Amino acid sequence: MSDNSQEISEREKTARAHIDSIFGTPEAELGVTLFVSHHLSELDASYWIKHTGTSTPDARKVLRLLELCFDAEEEELDDEEEPLDTLDFTLPEGVTNYVICVEFDDAGDVARVSMES
Repeated sequence: MSDNSQEISEREKTARAHIDSIFGTPEAELGVTLFVSHHLSELDASYWIKHTGTSTPDARKVLRLLELCFDAEEEELDDEEEPLDTLDFTLPEGVTNYVICVEFDDAGDVARVSMES
């Protein structure tokens, strides 16, 4: 695994843990929690059945579905650009224009989580 792939993997793990830990808190009300509740109410039951096995999944199942919207092969970086300052997550199959955006500080810690379109 390349250094960049290793760093992506580590940041993805950190981001997912942080998303999971803040879900349902006031900090996540307009971000992660809104993302999940919006999609649970807007997407057809058939989508949820296909991906979770139930027409009404709990929020944790929705969070486990999130896919990283980052292709290291396509990411072109110059020598001075920080490659992994933001990771975006979304639902499978392109069913939404929304992402959960996880921003990292210079130390590699999560600085902010938001919902973006």
